[in-house]
Amino acid sequence: MFSYLSKKIAIPGGAKLRCVAWNTDQGWLACGGEGALLKVLRLEGATQKEVQKQAAAAAAAGGNVLAQNQSLEGHTGAVVCACWNNVFTKLTTSDEAGLIIVWTLYNGQWYEEMINNRCGNKALGAAACAQYG
Repeated sequence: MFSYLSKKIAIPGGAKLRCVAWNTDQGWLACGGEGALLKVLRLEGATQKEVQKQAAAAAAAGGNVLAQNQSLEGHTGAVVCACWNNVFTKLTTSDEAGLIIVWTLYNGQWYEEMINNRCGNKALGAAACAQYG
């Protein structure tokens, strides 16, 4: 699948991104990176169905509207894995130290729902994160 994001998003301190995950059902985008960076964004008109229908029109009109931009705190190292559970609108993230956090949306804001400190065991990919989402 190919996607095009026509919105410039500022990353604090010029941190390097290590993972990006898109919730195709609700239009959420998670960006994780160096320095415990974790941002969750919501773009209006950015669900997979809307993007397919409006790709040309959105590009001509200047892209999608950024509806939400929230920085999530809880990781201590670089966030290396992010995976969406589209059914329950949850986000699972893991950092380089092995800390796994499940985030849930409540009243328009993202909150920690569960923390699993893997004590040095590392989640290396989305398959490892998906079991917690």
